[in-house]
Parts: sequence; C-alpha cells; structure tokens
Amino acid sequence: MLAFLVFFPMISAVISYIIGKKSKTARDYFTWVVTAVILATSISIKENDVYTLSGFCSLGITFYGQGLHKVLAIMTAFVWFITTVLSKEYFQKDKNRNRYYFFMLMTLGATMGVFLSGDLYTTFIFFEMMSFTSYVLIMHRGTGEALHAAATYLAVAVIGGLVTLMGIFMLYHMTGTLSLSELKQAVLLFENKNQIYIVGMLILFGFGAKAGMFLLHTWLVEVYPAAPAPATALLSCVLSKTGVYGILILGGIIFLHDAKWGMIMVYFGVMTMLLGGILAVFSIDLKRTLACSSLSQIGFILVGIGMQGVLGEHNALAVDGTILHLTNHTIVKLILFMSTGIIYFHTRNLNLNHIRGFGKQKPLLMAIFAMGALGVMGVPFWNGYISKTLIHESIVEEIALLAEAGKSVTQMRIIEYLFLFAGGLTVAYMTKLFVAVFIEKPVEQYQSEKEYMNIVSKILFSFCAVIPVVFGIFPKQTQEMIAQLGRGFVYGHAPAHEIHYFSWVNLKGAVISLTVGAVVYLFFIRKVLTEKDSKGQTVYLNRWPEVWNLEHQIYRPVILGILPFLGALVARILASVTDGIIALSQVYIFNSKTVKITPKENVYFTVYQQGGKQIFKDNLSKSLLFLGAGFAFAMIYILL
Repeated sequence: MLAFLVFFPMISAVISYIIGKKSKTARDYFTWVVTAVILATSISIKENDVYTLSGFCSLGITFYGQGLHKVLAIMTAFVWFITTVLSKEYFQKDKNRNRYYFFMLMTLGATMGVFLSGDLYTTFIFFEMMSFTSYVLIMHRGTGEALHAAATYLAVAVIGGLVTLMGIFMLYHMTGTLSLSELKQAVLLFENKNQIYIVGMLILFGFGAKAGMFLLHTWLVEVYPAAPAPATALLSCVLSKTGVYGILILGGIIFLHDAKWGMIMVYFGVMTMLLGGILAVFSIDLKRTLACSSLSQIGFILVGIGMQGVLGEHNALAVDGTILHLTNHTIVKLILFMSTGIIYFHTRNLNLNHIRGFGKQKPLLMAIFAMGALGVMGVPFWNGYISKTLIHESIVEEIALLAEAGKSVTQMRIIEYLFLFAGGLTVAYMTKLFVAVFIEKPVEQYQSEKEYMNIVSKILFSFCAVIPVVFGIFPKQTQEMIAQLGRGFVYGHAPAHEIHYFSWVNLKGAVISLTVGAVVYLFFIRKVLTEKDSKGQTVYLNRWPEVWNLEHQIYRPVILGILPFLGALVARILASVTDGIIALSQVYIFNSKTVKITPKENVYFTVYQQGGKQIFKDNLSKSLLFLGAGFAFAMIYILL
C-alpha cells in the first residue's frame, strides 16, 4: 500500500499524458480518479505498515506508514485532490495542460516518497526528484517572470540538495545508519558532538531552503507569485512542508532534546516569521503577500521545532503546537491560494490597486476567504489559534522554568514579545487583503461579475472553508487526535495536564496579537502605505526598497559574478603554471632554444561566439565536461 502511494501516481502520469493526446476531458477526469484513489488509500494506511526495497542504489529504500507519516500522507493527498479538481476550470484557457498534469502526478508520487520515507537516504532520493518535477509546474506558463522564478527555484534546489547530500553521507559515515528508527541511539553513542553539529548544519541547508527559512527564502517570494494558483497551493501547502519534515528529523530525532540546536532553530524561526510578516505588510500583490505570509508561518513552525529542543523532556506543548500548525497552515493556505486563483482567473491581475473591490458583491467568495484569513490570523475559535497558542505557551513554560531555576528570562521574554508581534503582523496584512478585495469600492469592470465559480468549485471551497472553524471550536475532538498521531515521530508525549484552550491565560496571547495587528493596520498601513487618488479611492503603495533584495543584491552577483571570476582566475593560474613547467622542461631537459610562453586567451577556458556561431573547441571547458561525464558514468556503474 505504501509503495502504491508513491509509484501509482508516477505510472498514472504516463497514462494521463497518453489519454490527454486523445481527449483533454478524459484526462482531466482520469487525474481526478487517481488523486481520489490516493486519498482513499492514504486514509486506509495501517499503523504497522512498512515497505522495504532492498538493494536499490545499494542502501535500499524504506517507507513507514505510522504516526506523522500517515498524517502527512493524508494531508498531501487531500490537497492534491482539491487542487486537481479545481485545476480543470482554472487551466481551461492554458496551453501545455498535458505537460502540467504529467508533472503534477509525478510530483505527487515524489512528495509521498518524502513523507513516507523511513530513512534519510529515501528522503533525499524523493526530495530531489520532487524538486525537479515541481520545477515544470512553476514555469508552466513560460513567461519571463515564470522562467526566471523557476530558474531561481532550481538553482536553490540543486545547491541545497548537494550540500544536504554531503551532510547525509557524513552522517552515514559517522553513525553507520540513516534509518529514522536507529538514528536517535546512533547519535547518542557518537562521542564527537561538534562533528554532529556540522553535519546537522549541512543537512539543514537543503531542507531549510525548501522550507523557506531565513537567508534561504529568496526563491519563495519570487516563485509563489509566478506559478499558477494550483501549483502555488501545492508549493505552499505541501512542498514547503517537505523541508519542514527534514528539519523535524533533525530537531526531533538527530538532536532530540538538544537545547543548543533548539536555540539555533528558535533564532532562525524568529527571523523567518518577522521577515515574512514585514514583507507581507509592504506587499501590494495578493499572491506575493500570501507567499510572504507562508514564509512567516513557516517561521512559527520553526520556533515550535526549536522549543522542542529547548524544553527537552518537557516539550509536550511545543511538539503538539508544531504538528498542528504544520497541518493548520496547510488547510488555510489551500483556501487562500485557490481563492486567489479565482480572482486571477477573472481579472488576470493580482495587484491590489487593480483587483480592488472584486469580491465586494460575492458573498460566498468573501466568506470562504474570511475563513482562511481568520484561521491564519490565529483568531479564537479558528484552527490557527489552537496551534499558535500551544507554541506560545511552550515559550511561556520555558520562561517559568528559567525563573524557577533562578536564571535570566530576558532572552526568552524578548522571543515571546517578537512571537506575539509577528502574530500581530499576520492580523495586519490579512486585514489589508480582505479590505482591499472585499470592502473597498470595486473597480468598474468587476461590478457586474456574478458567475465566478461553477458548482463543483462551490462545493469543494465550502467544504474546505468549514474545516478551520470546526477545528477551532472542537480542538479536543479534532486537533488533539492529529497531535496524538504525530507525537511519536519526535518521541513526544501528551501534555501532563488538560489544556483549557479558551481560558483567559491562553486567550491573552491572541488578544495581544489582535491588538498589535489593529494598530499596525490603522496607523501604518492606512497612514503610510496608502493614499487617496483624485477620485477619493484608496491606492496601495509599494514602499519596500529594492536595494534590500538579498537575491539581486548579494546572491546573484556572488554566484554569477564573483565565483565565476575566481574560478577563471584559478584556471588561468593553473594553466600558466603548467605551461611554465613545460617550458622549463624544454629548456633544461631537451635543450630547446626557441621556448616561448604564450598566455592563454579567453577561448581556451570557455565556449564562445564567433560570427553568430557557437564555437566549442578542445579547451579547458570541454576537458572538464568530459571529466564530469566520466565521473557520472563511473557513479552509475558503481550504483547499479
């Protein structure tokens, strides 16, 4: 059954492509059936299900079906089913739909492979496969923006994957295992903890990049706006969580109850949630704002993962809060991004100044969007409130433990304040989006729009919109069940006492964030980031300085400018040294009288253009290319 969840979508991808050549409608319904079957199968996974394919690439691959693996598999299958059904209407005017569905199903299989993986080797294989197949979903429309964003995504995926692979190989060399069930004990027995930290940082690089962690986040705010809405929903709701899954392995298994590693994660989490919140406040593009929101919410999850290590064996609240915010964020972002898809489908624009008032006379869309917005804002009686409260209370618990031990609480108190402030930023930017799209005076051409969703979309959207409020009102019957399933993955346990979610002690944090959000919206967004035009209508202003763009100001110049220059410099030095040795040999060994050293020209080091034609002579580049091909063939031979 576990192998079926991974490989059946991949086989179906080929079948759907063949069907699509004959009938687009038949292909659409076929993909509906495939994703429905995957959803039903994931629900029927049994706790003791294990699948092993021994000998594959030497180490073999392993899938587990218990606990968090099952939760994430169901979550993935649910999101895929909803987005696939809604894609039929969204893509009806698009070209290359056959290609999109092919890679969408391939990505589904690869993502299932990540979440069901029972060892880090299996995780990595499907993690990289998922990166390459999802690349095609991002560049689907083939616009300059989409191709640029997809290239950035692929570069981050490749670089991050190589660094992570280095860490995984080092971990295997030091512990002798990559199995999730054996790593905890293997790491405990390893004496040199500093080496384990180095390995952890290497593995974190690739997983953190996929999750959108601070410093590795730049791709996210470019890719989400450029990709089609269904693909963006998959990226935000599921694919980014594969990175979180890897970080959970690090924090909850390899560095179990490690306070030092936990504080590193808390620092990254705080910076990520603040950066995402600030970027979202400044953004005037609907999808970009939601992308920055995803960045911020990943920060909340990282804080939860960090608090698991900081609290050690007392981390029950942090464990439950992390697992629940991971799943809650998936639900609310599915609602918000697919709602965004409806808006884009009818307006072909996502700038708030162009889509202003689009949903003013659309009560169903307004209600659906509001359910997602209230959930991500952490308003009491919606699902996001439960998970954010648990993570916040884990910080409060650590403050109390430090105070009891007579230690300084200043650092943790600052982290708590920043956590609540980031929650307030969420309230502010989501309020901005809701007011702009559903409250502001409509742009004239949108006033007559009435039929904006077909009956299937209405049913699915309404069903999804109910989930956040049901989970928020009945947390003990819903969310606690999910948390109970997932705890075992990170060796967690149930809280020592019953949690009264709606007591004043727990409500206080949400009230503070709501108050902060109201202040930021009324006195910063409305006063600084908006102005009135000649007709008295609100105009949203983009005041974010372009010079603060990390990718364009630092990463691209370093990777595309400085590193190639240094590489060419080293290559020229090596070439000159080699020529010098040859010349000296000719003079002193062979007694040559006509030795002359001619410095190599640029054509020796690279492919170049001549008369409009690309020249590829016997040069250093060609030699290195064949050297790399030789290594690749040797590796294939060794593996297979």
